[in-house]
Amino acid sequence: MHVSIIIVSWNVKDLLLKCIESVLFFSKNINFEIIVVDNGSSDGTLEAIKCDFPNIKLISNNKNLGFAKANNQGIKIAKAEYILLLNPDTEFIEDTLDPILKKMEFDKKIGVLGCRLLNTDKTIQPSVRRFPRVIDILAILFKLNKMFPKLLDKYLAYDFDYSREQEVNQVMGAFFLVRKQVFEKIGLLDEKYFIWFEEVDFCRRVMQNGWKVLYHPNVKIIHHKAKSFSQANTLKKQFWFFRSALRYLLK
Repeated sequence: MHVSIIIVSWNVKDLLLKCIESVLFFSKNINFEIIVVDNGSSDGTLEAIKCDFPNIKLISNNKNLGFAKANNQGIKIAKAEYILLLNPDTEFIEDTLDPILKKMEFDKKIGVLGCRLLNTDKTIQPSVRRFPRVIDILAILFKLNKMFPKLLDKYLAYDFDYSREQEVNQVMGAFFLVRKQVFEKIGLLDEKYFIWFEEVDFCRRVMQNGWKVLYHPNVKIIHHKAKSFSQANTLKKQFWFFRSALRYLLK
């Protein structure tokens, strides 16, 4: 079994280095490659990778191309039969790759697999949602959930049992393991999503083509949530969300 790990980074050098170190430490018996796609960082990320990890494949963009397009750059050069899209603000804390690859090998109908994500304090981080309905996206856009607190409960899967393995609609893109065969059949991530909804869109396409999206709780990692994305200003984030939500609804 062989896995290509693709990490898209934007101005989170210290977290990225910590992420890579944790992958190397907990993946000693696995055949893998790491591909870092840097989206125009100005914090010394490129120099640090070249110095500390010269064997890592590095793609350097001169500006932030967004999550989908940057990941696709990595996917296009990935050599393995499994591809793991991994956020730079994640951290392995146990043997992670071996059990999930065995799970994928055992069940050939799994197209996408997500694991148990933990917050920095190691509490459970919600990472599974149902496909959004029109009312859900409108509620987010217009903050209707402030007036009707339970309006988003179904979409946000507040009733989900994170202790149990199960098929789901979508898993968070922070840890997104995909069978390469799936990319070959249904195509790459939709690059018209700059950020947000690209993994939702992809999971929907996966299920439409007969594969399963699986949440697997027996493997866990830490996700220091949204450290890169939080650097963008609020208006820009709102624009990205609105544009991505509109594209998802139109599709």
